[in-house]
Amino acid sequence: MNKGKVDVLLGLQWGDEGKGKVVDVLTPDYDVVARFQGGPNAGHTLEFDGQKYVLRSIPSGIFQGGKVNIIGNGVVLAPDLFMNEAKELEKSGHPLKDRLLISKKAHLIMPTHRLLDAAQEALKGKNKVGTTGKGIGPTYTDKVSRNGLRVGDILEDFEEKYQAHKARHEQMLKALNYTGYDLAETEQKWMEGIDYLRQFSLVDSEHEVNRLIYEGKSILCEGAQGTMLDVDFGSYPYVTSSNTVCAGACIGLGIAPNKIGNVYGIMKAYCTRVGSGPFPTELFDETGDRIRNIGHEYGAVTGRERRCGWIDLVALRYAIMVNGVTQLIMMKSDVLDGFDTIKACVAYQQGGKKIDFFPYDIEENIEPVYEMLPGWQVDMTQMTCEDEFPEAFKNYISFLEEHLETPIKIVSIGPDRSQTIVRN
Repeated sequence: MNKGKVDVLLGLQWGDEGKGKVVDVLTPDYDVVARFQGGPNAGHTLEFDGQKYVLRSIPSGIFQGGKVNIIGNGVVLAPDLFMNEAKELEKSGHPLKDRLLISKKAHLIMPTHRLLDAAQEALKGKNKVGTTGKGIGPTYTDKVSRNGLRVGDILEDFEEKYQAHKARHEQMLKALNYTGYDLAETEQKWMEGIDYLRQFSLVDSEHEVNRLIYEGKSILCEGAQGTMLDVDFGSYPYVTSSNTVCAGACIGLGIAPNKIGNVYGIMKAYCTRVGSGPFPTELFDETGDRIRNIGHEYGAVTGRERRCGWIDLVALRYAIMVNGVTQLIMMKSDVLDGFDTIKACVAYQQGGKKIDFFPYDIEENIEPVYEMLPGWQVDMTQMTCEDEFPEAFKNYISFLEEHLETPIKIVSIGPDRSQTIVRN
């Protein structure tokens, strides 16, 4: 943690690495938690005191009293979904209105964005990306094409602006032959969400964040999804619509690059992916099923089965490079507790050549090259310090650190906040 610097926490794989839990573990050391990109397609699951919470748009620091939480300009916000999420949290005794600031420059996901999402995905047929259908892509498309509706727009002449944007979307839906929908119910709930949103502190978040940096406050920036879903550096076109990498924190909050301090990269001890797209180490056998079942690998928001495979060190080295990761955090180590042998992909075989870098196209002719390591076959879920780790697990950590040239600072051995071991 650096005073006057901003630390960034992000996923290094295809999302679902366990960022929510880590933010919750780290937030006691920070004054501010800020979310910098993505929308309600990403769910961060936190478990503590026997309760389970799934956050979609609200920063994970919301459970710590006295922290400032910020939804930055890089986020896209669905007012109806935000309202549902916030009211659930308030019901469970977490006051939001005095803890949460929302950027006026964040873009709004309209009900018609969801229809456009469905229409465009239907057109792609077998080439579909596998979106969550939450309207994220069309909202970012509007933003980039300078047609977006922003949170700040709800403060003045909103109805007029809304109707103009809706009419434009309906023309697009007509051109896509997507008709027969009924917006009435969704729209009513959405407008309730707009009224609810007006009860919050709507701010110019770039001024707020930089004022907090100037005051020497410690700030943690929270990313959604994972590096391999980044619109520029991920497995395009099977990616999300925003920059999930560290640079996204600068753009999504208005922070200068020289203000970035530590970059925490989160990874699982294995690998998962949701939806379509290439996944070199994917397992189609009972080992993959076993990892999925032990790890409860189902989407926090969608409930979809996650595809499972061994850890991919080629992709991880790439993610560490583009993010400038300073410390690694390894999640779900306990899921591998019962395996005789653990595999790690150290290179790819492509077109008869062995390569150790992440290529332009990983969709065609990629074969993972594995190294085998002995499993530890010990239940680690009750362990309280790294001295208790079995030798084979210590060797697995050393092997990963050597290949990734980055220290593994924190190891998670279960879903609860308490099942987290900080290494010396």
